[in-house]
Amino acid sequence: MLNRRAFLKSGGLALFGVGLIGGIPGFLAEAAAASNEIISPYKKRKTLVCIFQRGAMDGLMAVTPFGDTYLQQARPTLMMSAAKNAGDAALIDLDGRFGLHPAMKAFEPMFREKRLSIVHGIGSPNTTRSHFDAQDYMESGTPFNKGTASGWLNRAVGLLGHDAITPFSAVSMTSAMPRSFYGDNPALAVSNLQDFAIQMRGNPAGANLAAKSFEDLYDQTSTGLLRQTGRESFDAMKMLQKTDLKNYKPANNVIYPNTALGNSLKQIAQLIKMDVGLEVAFAESNGWDTHFNQGNAKGVFASNVTDLSNSMMAFWNDLEAHQDEVTVMTMTEFGRTVHQNGTGGTDHGRASCNFILSNNTNGGQVHGKVQPLAIENLEDGRDLAVTTDFRSVFSEVADKHLGISNDRLLFPDWKGSRIRVMKG
Repeated sequence: MLNRRAFLKSGGLALFGVGLIGGIPGFLAEAAAASNEIISPYKKRKTLVCIFQRGAMDGLMAVTPFGDTYLQQARPTLMMSAAKNAGDAALIDLDGRFGLHPAMKAFEPMFREKRLSIVHGIGSPNTTRSHFDAQDYMESGTPFNKGTASGWLNRAVGLLGHDAITPFSAVSMTSAMPRSFYGDNPALAVSNLQDFAIQMRGNPAGANLAAKSFEDLYDQTSTGLLRQTGRESFDAMKMLQKTDLKNYKPANNVIYPNTALGNSLKQIAQLIKMDVGLEVAFAESNGWDTHFNQGNAKGVFASNVTDLSNSMMAFWNDLEAHQDEVTVMTMTEFGRTVHQNGTGGTDHGRASCNFILSNNTNGGQVHGKVQPLAIENLEDGRDLAVTTDFRSVFSEVADKHLGISNDRLLFPDWKGSRIRVMKG
């Protein structure tokens, strides 16, 4: 059982490093519930929101080089046209070469306003086509080292530097801690904030250890930093407890998709608006392993990109005045084959594309290099070649948005260059 001494010794934060699966210590929950003190908001912080598209998104269908005759031949039933006479099934012509999937029309205004960037040909230098391994390498940030204990987002949290730490500095809206958040720095995994708040109010563990107030408990220590850390943690939890999470009303009459991703981004928006110190947020989008019946303008893939784009835009429009402090970045473990298979789908490939939504991105462009998809330009004679190492993008976003410039620690063994997808 967690007692006061152990809680103090850990700075009140070790509990949060394992996802709070076991709940909140009773004395902390009771103290928070009893307190009526008005909480001063945290200093406004930059927040990076990462969305992992698990299953490997077909970047050539999301953002199609529609004039490529080789692709047209390779995908006789999957290929879509950018011609206007294709109506609602027409690709959205971005720049005369690339077309955005019509189900992602929610993204078009942001691209035109230069607040949405696309990086094409992005992927890992490791050629594995195993979902598990590729995700592990991308989330650890070390594509050739399977033994790396920490995730790159956890390292990013550690490199940010804090005068005082809030348990909500790094939050994953998932039931289990993602590989990206593994490590020594505090991180929280919770699939539903409302259930989490209830758990905080009602968890009986350690109730006999309840103090008159959590502040009093921390005042007993002689370590000023520890005392401040405890106050920050307590204040953040108290703020979450006293917020009506269930009846949250998004700004601008925004309606989030009633999907796992939509609900995750809605809760991340709540945390950002509450100023509880959120710096890195993580969410997942599943179902991208389209081996069969992929569809084109309609079908499984279209449903997935509809959810992705609509959820991201609902989140963005909900943020209002917080937009300058937020960057959203997607990632996926690899792409799909250039040729469609015999069941109307695509198999495991190499490069894909990703999306960066930010007021600080060099938007309105498709960054990266995509050669004509003739067989001599394909990786292993079958795949869109990886021409942009994912670390060159992730490191630049971390630097320009969060101010993390130490690439050597963030991505060990990487010595590449950036592609100027961000401003500054």
